Amino acid sequence: MWDEAKRQRVFQARGLDFEDALRMFDGRSLHTASSRRENEDRFVSTAEINGKFFTVVWTWRGGNQRIISFRRARIGEDRAYRQIFG
Repeated sequence: MWDEAKRQRVFQARGLDFEDALRMFDGRSLHTASSRRENEDRFVSTAEINGKFFTVVWTWRGGNQRIISFRRARIGEDRAYRQIFG
């Protein structure tokens, strides 16, 4: 699901937990764009949680969805989401 050391670093730096990132995939409206990096297909997904926009970077590894990063959405990501979902 994720690298535990990376989860701890993100929590310390941003106060965001990868456990909360799982909420992004609970059926809510989600804007996803592809992002290729280091010979790996990655995805950048943005959604609204409790009135704030968040972005999770993730990929498929070994048939499992793996979270790479979780952060507040950037202005362009927020804007793209609002253009699609209002």
